[in-house]
Amino acid sequence: MGGDRSMESCERRARMLSGLLDGSHLSAVEQLPAMVREHAAQAGLDDALIYLVDLQQNVLRLLTGRGPDAGRDADPEPAELRIDGTLAGRAYQEVRVLHRAVGDGANRWWVPLLDGTERLGVLRVTAGPDDESAQENMRHLASVTALLLVSKRNHSDSYARLVRTGSMTVAAEMQWNLLPPLTFANADVVISAALEPAYEVGGDAFDYALAGDTVQLAIFDAMGHDVAAGLTANLAVAAARNHRRQGLDLTEVSEGIEEVLIKEFGRATRFVTAILAELDTRTGTFRWVNRGHHPPVVIRGGRWVAVLEGRPAHPMGLDLGLPVTLHREQLEPGDRVLLYTDGVTEARNREGREFGLERFVDFIIRRNADGLPVPETLRRLTHSVLEYHDGRLQDDATVLFTEWRGVTQHRLRV
Repeated sequence: MGGDRSMESCERRARMLSGLLDGSHLSAVEQLPAMVREHAAQAGLDDALIYLVDLQQNVLRLLTGRGPDAGRDADPEPAELRIDGTLAGRAYQEVRVLHRAVGDGANRWWVPLLDGTERLGVLRVTAGPDDESAQENMRHLASVTALLLVSKRNHSDSYARLVRTGSMTVAAEMQWNLLPPLTFANADVVISAALEPAYEVGGDAFDYALAGDTVQLAIFDAMGHDVAAGLTANLAVAAARNHRRQGLDLTEVSEGIEEVLIKEFGRATRFVTAILAELDTRTGTFRWVNRGHHPPVVIRGGRWVAVLEGRPAHPMGLDLGLPVTLHREQLEPGDRVLLYTDGVTEARNREGREFGLERFVDFIIRRNADGLPVPETLRRLTHSVLEYHDGRLQDDATVLFTEWRGVTQHRLRV
């Protein structure tokens, strides 16, 4: 009898997932809520709702599917849930499936929506409290729903409007369309980033990419805080990608970026500071060049180990003729490398005191000791920086966080 129930559950799950995939090919974001609700019900998951996180990760907003302002219309369900102080928010923060009894032997479940390790929001469903097959079904449903959202969000104004809680500048619009996802992880490395002020960011940008066993990392800070700064940062990132995809090394890539900036804007007219780096995930060798930027910081074993000083060259675009030096550091498994812009450390409170590098690094270390996921650590960091500066930054604040997991775990698997 138990085998029959298990077989039936597998068949219902297969119908749910295949139905979603079949229906997704000719659908847009607006159709997803109804599709998910319909097919989830076939697998015993009732009242399925999709909540998406806003850009600053303060709230979860209901995706209703009713047009450009989806989630803002009248609805029997809450259109917005705070991340801090709600069960849905806890599921999002801790990346855990959580539930609460709602009567009649049913539970309301909150399941994180993840694209890889990028947190998109949470899925809410109603199911029995001790139904293991239902729990497996909801996890599969959340995975497929997240993949469908990611496949459709880039051409959806409904999605963009829903996850914004304020007006965005043109410069910020450019930057958000330029950036890779805020979070990525595989067996070798964890990468996570944060960027504020989300709706007014101008000259900051970050980038990362994988090619075989090499992870490319970069952080940029263009002069100014306006559309021109955004254009400069966009050009620098595009030039970096173009040159590294031609197989050039870090020194050549930085020199190529400078040539492009000078050709476009003229000598010493617009400039960009940057750290361009690469990590060999087989050996833990970390290489970088510093173009007039704050040096990387390494955290090892839950304590601040070193600032990777090295010799900086001039910011790209100034054409000062300083030599570009390739630096090298050997990481240990579990080491974390922080790249950041001055908006993080130079944010000042009412008394004029800077947030500072020591406070910044100490915050990361303490949250790591709390056992929080890396993206949640950065979410809380940006909120802390904003609170320190009374909610409004005078400069862009960007962090790019990389953890090398090392080779030990691979050896243990063999």
